[in-house]
Amino acid sequence: MFALDAKTMQRIAPVVRRVLIVDPNPAAARLLSDLLKGFGSRDVAVEGDEARVIDLAREMEPGLILTERTGPRLDGEALARRIRRSSLACRRVPLIMVTAEATASSIKGARDSGVHEFLRKPFTSGDLFRRVENLATKPRDWVEAVGYIGPDRRRFNSDDYAGPGKRKADKPASAAEAVIAVKDQAMRILASAMTQFDTDPMQAVRAIKQQAETLKALAIKTGDASLAIAAAGLETSLTAGATTKAALAGPISAVLALASPESLSRAG
Repeated sequence: MFALDAKTMQRIAPVVRRVLIVDPNPAAARLLSDLLKGFGSRDVAVEGDEARVIDLAREMEPGLILTERTGPRLDGEALARRIRRSSLACRRVPLIMVTAEATASSIKGARDSGVHEFLRKPFTSGDLFRRVENLATKPRDWVEAVGYIGPDRRRFNSDDYAGPGKRKADKPASAAEAVIAVKDQAMRILASAMTQFDTDPMQAVRAIKQQAETLKALAIKTGDASLAIAAAGLETSLTAGATTKAALAGPISAVLALASPESLSRAG
């Protein structure tokens, strides 16, 4: 175990203070627990049964969750999606998926289920620490859509991942490009939320609320009066109780009228 200085410990403290480990293997869970306590964790809970994880997470409100990918009563990807779609206070906390199966499909599955990091077994304390340090020092934008909920997949922080998220082109070259990227993504999610509304109304409304907030803040920041008015109108409709597809169609159309044709062509 390498030594951590006080500055490093302070930096990662908010992430590791309370940790939930989901692993049906007691020895593997104990190893993770011991390593995390060495990183400064004060409260570490272990659960091996997926059916009991949500209640434990609700009670504990962890700042970090580590889950094995598979087990006798565990599907780590399904669990990640359940957490992200839940009403838990900790639904957005960093998730690390741990597995010995570091195949391209398992890494992509972990990424698409909404986890932040992927940790391949066998691993060292340094491997685990690098994942935790990434979570503490390199926060990622949150994506609240219907088909996907979780951290921005374009910046998937896995040393085992060499896919699209590792391309230099995924990182905006300027502040102006970053603004355009955020606006385009929010517009695409709004359009997709309306398309998928009937399949998951609750999540569609949650996604719409998030995009309204994002676009309003972006409009105020950039001085885009038309977008600010349209986004504020959508927020007002939601606040007034407009949670049906029909009630939201007008306000969302007003916002989407300000989107670029290119961004809407990629909505789905």
